[in-house]
Amino acid sequence: MVISGLVFATMLSFQTAEAETLTYTDKLGRTVAVPLPVNRAAIFQIYELIPALGIADKIVGIGSYAYDNDLMKAAIPDIKNTIPCAGNGVDLNIEALLKMEPDVVITWTFRPDSLRFMEQKGLRVIGISPENLSELYDVIRLHGSLFGKQDRAEMCIAEMEKIFSVVTATLSVLPPGKRRKVLYLMGRPTSVAGDAGVAGDLVKMSGGINSASGNRQQSSDVSMEQIVAWDPDVIFIWGHAGYTAQSILESAQWRCIRAVREGRVYKAPKWSNWSLRIAPVVLWMAAKTYPDAFQHIDLDVTFDEFYRKVYGIPYEKVTTVEK
Repeated sequence: MVISGLVFATMLSFQTAEAETLTYTDKLGRTVAVPLPVNRAAIFQIYELIPALGIADKIVGIGSYAYDNDLMKAAIPDIKNTIPCAGNGVDLNIEALLKMEPDVVITWTFRPDSLRFMEQKGLRVIGISPENLSELYDVIRLHGSLFGKQDRAEMCIAEMEKIFSVVTATLSVLPPGKRRKVLYLMGRPTSVAGDAGVAGDLVKMSGGINSASGNRQQSSDVSMEQIVAWDPDVIFIWGHAGYTAQSILESAQWRCIRAVREGRVYKAPKWSNWSLRIAPVVLWMAAKTYPDAFQHIDLDVTFDEFYRKVYGIPYEKVTTVEK
């Protein structure tokens, strides 16, 4: 089986009498051959696929950030004692990782030197970093192929598409002139999301017109004067930012901006990262941007259906989990 991270749909498969091998070209352009099926894996990123695909019994190591993830704590009780930690993909515990004897390590490409180091130690490593929805689907399908969960992977994608179709259908009746200007703030209030990357895609997918659309980068620092000139109708804040919507709403410096004057400043949930849960995030953002258009949709009911089908847990279990 040969899979490219960019052209997953054109994958070729073959099976010898002895074993099947998946050959994957990862985000760094590295070609990695993985014997199938994978029964022992260490996953440092997009670990929410573990409960989604039902592969917890195949995971021998996980990134430490998973222990603080609301979904992981809800879906895998006592996760710290269920799946051992081997660092976080950047700060590796290589001794622990080697003792786990994984068939494959799946990690982020943020630190290519970490991947090279693991390879030097004899580990088979795949680097992932989906930058758009198509690449995210590729990563989901990759995991499905690695663990023999192809049908489950396609079901997850179908549930995401179901939510996206609701958003698209609802937005389709909006007159072009009614589309709102949206600004997505990152780690600092003057760091804004451009056209590229996850946050920029979120704005587009939820029907907003990105105020910083001229910026082709994922994010960049701009002056307060530029933000005032943009005068966005709605402002979203990255869920992990160290400031709140209230701090923006109460700031005299921001008071002249339409979104602030009209109280349309929202901090995204911490789970608004590039995972399967990007689908409910898009719906949430669309409903905040166009509340009248989405008033017929019960978000909690929609989210609950998604969580039950994809993760096997009620949405309520995640919203009430101890942070």
